[in-house]
Amino acid sequence: MSETFDQLPAGPETVPAPPPAKHGWLNFAIDFGPLLIFFITYKFTSGGEGAFAATAGAIKGTLAFMVAIVIAMAVSKWKLGKISPMLWMSGILVLGFGALTVWFHDERFIVMKPTIIYAGFAALLLGGWFFKKPMLKYLLQSALEGVTEKGWLALSRNWGLFFAALGIANHVMYELIQAGEMSFDLWLTIKVWGVTALSFLFTLTQLPVMMKNGLAVSESEAK
Repeated sequence: MSETFDQLPAGPETVPAPPPAKHGWLNFAIDFGPLLIFFITYKFTSGGEGAFAATAGAIKGTLAFMVAIVIAMAVSKWKLGKISPMLWMSGILVLGFGALTVWFHDERFIVMKPTIIYAGFAALLLGGWFFKKPMLKYLLQSALEGVTEKGWLALSRNWGLFFAALGIANHVMYELIQAGEMSFDLWLTIKVWGVTALSFLFTLTQLPVMMKNGLAVSESEAK
């Protein structure tokens, strides 16, 4: 999952998530900074013609991303005093799939990873919702004050469906890349800018749900 929650990593692998009430800019940097570093590194190192140049850029971008996600986790622990479960999961998958990408020199591992992450979060959130367990609340360790259990269940269901949709969309793009009908560059651009923008828009649609279910708003925010 950058909403009004805790850090949710993003990346070819970090997960879009709502920004928390406190340290919003820092959570945003932790969530999306590593992905932006991957994008910039890839763009500046994949010049030249042929598939080899693009693959070399992807490898360098992956290495930069792996370093950036470790730094993001360290900063989260240092400045926020914790590493959210979402960030832990994203970090582990980034390092795992990143290592496979570097070892096999295969961009497919980069494109596959978001599908697995989105599917995992969708299953966790929707499974929790089915069994009346608001998993989003525990995963994000959110500072959203006043949100009721009913509200957290609704948010878990909605974000579960959102992640499921992202997973399906990413898998479709993976198949298009495999069929030669879509480029890695286009996929990366959609991943960095499209999914990020979509996450913000989806977060806005969830604000009424949070307000309806007890979200506490300070006087300064209410004005």
